[in-house]
Amino acid sequence: MAFISNLLALLVMPFFLLGLVNRVKSLWAGRRGPPLFQLAYDALRLLRKIPVYSTTTTLLFRLAPWVFLVTACGSAAVTPLLGSRPLLAFPFDFVWFAYVWALGRVLLMLAGLDTGSSFEGMGVAREATFSTLLEPALFLVTGALCLRSGTHSLSRALVPELGVRDGSLLIWLCSVTTLFIVLQVETARMPVDDPTTHLELTMVHEVMALDHSGPDLLAIQLGSAIKFYVGASALATLLNPWAGTWSAVSVVANCTLSSLVAVIVGTVESLIARLKLRSVPKYIAVGLTSGAVALLATAWRTAGAP
Repeated sequence: MAFISNLLALLVMPFFLLGLVNRVKSLWAGRRGPPLFQLAYDALRLLRKIPVYSTTTTLLFRLAPWVFLVTACGSAAVTPLLGSRPLLAFPFDFVWFAYVWALGRVLLMLAGLDTGSSFEGMGVAREATFSTLLEPALFLVTGALCLRSGTHSLSRALVPELGVRDGSLLIWLCSVTTLFIVLQVETARMPVDDPTTHLELTMVHEVMALDHSGPDLLAIQLGSAIKFYVGASALATLLNPWAGTWSAVSVVANCTLSSLVAVIVGTVESLIARLKLRSVPKYIAVGLTSGAVALLATAWRTAGAP
């Protein structure tokens, strides 16, 4: 039952959450906005198109979008999408989580370089800079959560534990802050990046997908949507007071909180302008600092335990 529920959530929620973000942004702009499942309609449209490849590109350019999609699904497999019982769990699976995300990102970067375009190379350089700063933040927060919970599994580490005297509340707040920034950077959301921009001076993730078309572009869009759902569900699990127990209440709460995260992301993108490129590393540094504080607080708590 848990396996089927997680699989159904993985098939439906990425489309819904991206549609919810776009709908919230439209409402803030005074428009009705696209349907909630617009991405599904776009997927059917892109499947009917024939991809176009430059004579400059190699086989790497064709494989990268599908590797990106597979790695996104690989990260979803170890994430408690519904608050408990992920599709797969094993010791130190948070390392798998971090590096399958990194693998997909690296393949997209290589595909951008494979086009031989200096424009895409510019976007790749920016992506490499941001990811270099972000990866330590992800490891700091997962390390803090695992040390706090005394487990090596991501699904168990994300179960919230709140307390004022032992520092658990501080660890929780810092972890929520870091995961939210990780979600924004990894999924190319504002204020770090604008997923809808076509302005050369500000494009980051979008420029790496500029030469892809048809089913290849669909693979990138689906991979990005799945990564957004994975990040939102991880954050929702950390906010879910019923997380860690497989029940209807926990499932509903996690889906609701994931939707709330999407609403917050849409609101942030509507009210906060995109940061200047030189300010993005400073914003990522906030997540890095929060992760470091969470780890130090966890170490202090562990050292003070009898």
